[in-house]
Amino acid sequence: MEEKRKYKRVSAHLELTISNLFKQDNLKVEHIDSPITVTDVSKGGIGFTSKAIFPVGYYFNASLQLGENESSNLFFVAKIVRCIKSKDEGIYNYGCELVGMPHIFDYIFDEYEKQHESI
Repeated sequence: MEEKRKYKRVSAHLELTISNLFKQDNLKVEHIDSPITVTDVSKGGIGFTSKAIFPVGYYFNASLQLGENESSNLFFVAKIVRCIKSKDEGIYNYGCELVGMPHIFDYIFDEYEKQHESI
């Protein structure tokens, strides 16, 4: 099967919390405070699981630390592009696109990729 992804995905086991969702036309979903588990990352997006149901097409502000030092802490906006109900009861798998991530931070993903196994 031919890989169609632009960037290589790397396994990740990181925790995040989504508190607010927003959409470009000023629609907001606030005070969610739902924990999520990041399952993979790439230069173009993140995959995560959650028990919460988040609407596709909404955005959220996030921060990931992909290394040991403070310079590997990334702040970004992610857009939820996919939601698939998992085989596990009450769990949903999400795919998100990183929006507006400057290419100057590519080195952080490159270092993380070197240290972790690709999917």
